[in-house]
Amino acid sequence: MLAEATPAAWRERGEEGIARIRELTGGVDKAIEAVGTRPALDTALGPVLDGGTISRLGVPQYEQGPIGPAAYMRNITLTGGASPARAYIPEPLPDVLDGTIAPGRVFDHTFALDQAPDAYRAMADRQVLKALIRP
Repeated sequence: MLAEATPAAWRERGEEGIARIRELTGGVDKAIEAVGTRPALDTALGPVLDGGTISRLGVPQYEQGPIGPAAYMRNITLTGGASPARAYIPEPLPDVLDGTIAPGRVFDHTFALDQAPDAYRAMADRQVLKALIRP
């Protein structure tokens, strides 16, 4: 359901973003935090139902995590790892580029390689959910 939302639906951040996710899903059992910032982790904690799981992908850019009683008593599993994408991307990438594998509805805009700065700017400005950059 989340991938069907338009980029405009994801302009909310913080408590507004959490409320929007809960409105769309009713709460989730699992969430992925792949940004690496503490606000992103806080956003992931919001819609996860008690007893759910948050998987952090990549290296966090913060030192302190949600280890206080409020988060602890929700029985949420917090897991993750460095996600060495460079080790496994070479295998599926040719199939994505030739159309054999469709990466899904996560990518909602395609940019040429020389437009990479524009792609990152569009994602940061919430004009694009996820940009696909092609050579």
